[in-house]
Amino acid sequence: MIALVRGEVASRQGDSVVVMCAGVGYRLAISVQTLSAVPPVGREATLHTHLIVRDDALQLYGFASEEERELFLMLLGVQAVGPKVALAVLGGGTVAELHSAIALGDSARFLAVPGVGKRTAERIIVELREKAGEALGDGIVVRRGDSPLALAREGLVELGFSLAEAEALLATSEGESVEELIGSALRASRERANR
Repeated sequence: MIALVRGEVASRQGDSVVVMCAGVGYRLAISVQTLSAVPPVGREATLHTHLIVRDDALQLYGFASEEERELFLMLLGVQAVGPKVALAVLGGGTVAELHSAIALGDSARFLAVPGVGKRTAERIIVELREKAGEALGDGIVVRRGDSPLALAREGLVELGFSLAEAEALLATSEGESVEELIGSALRASRERANR
């Protein structure tokens, strides 16, 4: 198994990079997030990898971090999610943001990914929610006694809103569960942006 590739970047494209290792160029399919972490052509890069062996091809996937590779493998375990869709999901945010979205049941985050429909988004959340909550570590930790409002506030901050913005959005949000509050806040945010 090829677990890590280190070498000079020979080429960068939208969905792949070629890394030269001891005179051999390895083409690695990557996410948009990983592409942003890959240095320019001619510089050295280190990518964590996963090799998928098929009857007709060997496909090598590259990741900027071990955490991104682990999330990729978790996504592959979801029914109807193949490598292409998993990479597209990884391009939708940082690993911490995606873990948060899964843990909070934010299906809208996954519906925005090309190739992910409502059923697949729901499967990702249902099948990975427990694993994502464990993987968050120092991110959102759901404790007994946490109010839905407090959890929704933390969720919005994890999604990139400032604490003040999250408070303002939640002040007018409707709902009783964390998911309803965040959904209402995100709709309000979109309405404000469209004005």
